[in-house]
Amino acid sequence: MEKGEEGGEEYLFKIVVIGDSAVGKSNLLSRFARDEFDLHSKATVGVEFQTQVVAVDGKEVKAQVWDTAGQERFRAVTSAYYRGAVGALIVYDISRRSTFDSIKRWLDELNTHCDTTVARMLVGNKSDLEDIRDVSMEEGKSLAEEEGLFFIETSALNSTNVKTAFEIVIREIYQNVSRKVLSSESYKAELSVNRVSLVNDSSKHNKGALSCCST
Repeated sequence: MEKGEEGGEEYLFKIVVIGDSAVGKSNLLSRFARDEFDLHSKATVGVEFQTQVVAVDGKEVKAQVWDTAGQERFRAVTSAYYRGAVGALIVYDISRRSTFDSIKRWLDELNTHCDTTVARMLVGNKSDLEDIRDVSMEEGKSLAEEEGLFFIETSALNSTNVKTAFEIVIREIYQNVSRKVLSSESYKAELSVNRVSLVNDSSKHNKGALSCCST
């Protein structure tokens, strides 16, 4: 078992990012992992994930965040994609109602393929497109409350609430894991030299955060 500087276990948390095509999943991931945004990003091809070592309550936690690899365009996201996931960001585009209408289908798929406790966050992305908003924040909050999800609105373009969204999910996973005694090797990760401490984007617009809806 790998030990950290304070002798604690290192955990590997798999988080999946799901939602309709072109809602900004890849840019949420790149903004979180590399603080990058690509205005001309193409649909993801092939398996893609980013791994970040983050600090939660003074402990080292490795978060492995998976993107849908473009499969969502064919509604063929495989069960292997979800296998072992303990966290999920379900993303829609606030300027396209059709992507919001698809959320329940994505939740059904998540529930079908995940047999573990999954920390789930509903994410209304592209909050920078307020002038062409097609889904109100109240609708997002209402759906989150109905389904027992965390809720936040983000902008991968200007980085608003992106780190906060991942931080809430990672903390919830950590709390879920802390309630159990997990000895599985899949939850132990090697300590990386690259450490990133997640901080609340307090300087950004945090009004979209709603962390009272988890069960």
